Amino acid sequence: MLTENNYVLPKQKEACGIFGVYDNGDNLDVARLTYFGLYALQHRGQESAGIAVNDKGTILYHKEMGLVPEVFDDVILDHLKGKIAIGHVRYSTTGASVSENAQPMVAKYRVGQIALAHNGNLVNAAQLREEMENSGAIFQSTNDTEIIANLISRNRILCGNLKDTLIKVMATIRGSYALLLLTPKHLVAMRDPNGIRPLCIGKIKSSYVIASESCALDAVGAEFIRDILPGEILFIGEEGLESVMPEEKQPSKLCIFEFVYFARPDSIIDGASVHEARVEAGRILAREHPVDADLVIGAPDGGLNAALGYSRESGIPYGHGLLKNKYVGRTFIQPSQGQRETGVLIKFNAMRNEIQGKRIVMIDDSIVRGTTTKRIVQMLKDAGAKEVHIRISSPPYKYPCYFGIDTPSTKDLVASKYTVEDIRNMIGADSLEYLSLEGLLKTPKGAKCGFCTACFDKCYPVEVKDE
Repeated sequence: MLTENNYVLPKQKEACGIFGVYDNGDNLDVARLTYFGLYALQHRGQESAGIAVNDKGTILYHKEMGLVPEVFDDVILDHLKGKIAIGHVRYSTTGASVSENAQPMVAKYRVGQIALAHNGNLVNAAQLREEMENSGAIFQSTNDTEIIANLISRNRILCGNLKDTLIKVMATIRGSYALLLLTPKHLVAMRDPNGIRPLCIGKIKSSYVIASESCALDAVGAEFIRDILPGEILFIGEEGLESVMPEEKQPSKLCIFEFVYFARPDSIIDGASVHEARVEAGRILAREHPVDADLVIGAPDGGLNAALGYSRESGIPYGHGLLKNKYVGRTFIQPSQGQRETGVLIKFNAMRNEIQGKRIVMIDDSIVRGTTTKRIVQMLKDAGAKEVHIRISSPPYKYPCYFGIDTPSTKDLVASKYTVEDIRNMIGADSLEYLSLEGLLKTPKGAKCGFCTACFDKCYPVEVKDE
């Protein structure tokens, strides 16, 4: 039975990037600005990309499977003319990789057209979908965004205006969401009451830009203004900005994994520098788990900043022991274990002259399945490393994320089943140590938020049923 805080878990989880522009009379090319913003957010999703624009009340859009430069060209961007634009890059689990799930989601309803771009995951999506299907709703996709679109359509009829509609929708959905809504007159940004997924606002002249991360604001020359507050609905229109806080304040729970791995290092999220947090993680890791070694290296790209911090704190020289092929995607999103293992060999190669005969400390951000780490350890030893010591700049990753970062189920998370010593034996390292959770929480200096650490300690900000 459905209760307020106890839900059947979704079968897929989405980690995405969103970007929006409201041209306030500056004659901006909103589609191209959105293209460049999405390009800066490409690390948040490599499966599909899309842009929707408002052209005098009509929404034009284009979305396809693929990377941003594969989906758009000058001809398409020239066609997407308007005053307001939103864009989306998507990355989901296996099985949901279909064009129907590409965003923005564009829908028609009684009062016109809307487009939505969503980063996050609703934990009550299955129940909401079932209730709406039982009352006659038809869905064209399997993503959460279409559920939100349906809720907006239904409540707009009952509430009469957009503000009350979105307040009602926010009271209905549960989970994580950074959401952009494009209407004929407004660009609207929404962030879930716990602020699990990041979202910020910037300004170009007198116009406004919304983005998942501040690095995308930098990419289009926008001045950072502030982060969207947890639980905030921000309306941007001809009348300016209007902020609505419909729910009682809840504990801030930004996903700590944004700082560990997911966000770009040049971003500032809720007051804290991602780069500085990762360097500090390396420093604390060196204090917690020192080792006698000749060279510190980072696993590209996730371990590089932390490796720099480990080197600075320990005094062990920092070097480049692994070369990454920049044109290969993330190995943990390949659809089969065999493809993941082949992907590791294609993705990395050891710098033999740099590491031969040396005791190596390799820093990485996490060990999820263990497949990649095992292959890299063997690669380093085959290239002549005398010893390979693995240091992880986060605690053991034991529990799945249900709020927007795609991770395996508990049965596939190596740290949920084995001890640190077991994992060390499995990956073939001479030693293995993890950063403590206490140490990790000290890394985002200046942060104006609390953190969700559920992947490490199972303390989910919204109660969910376990697998």
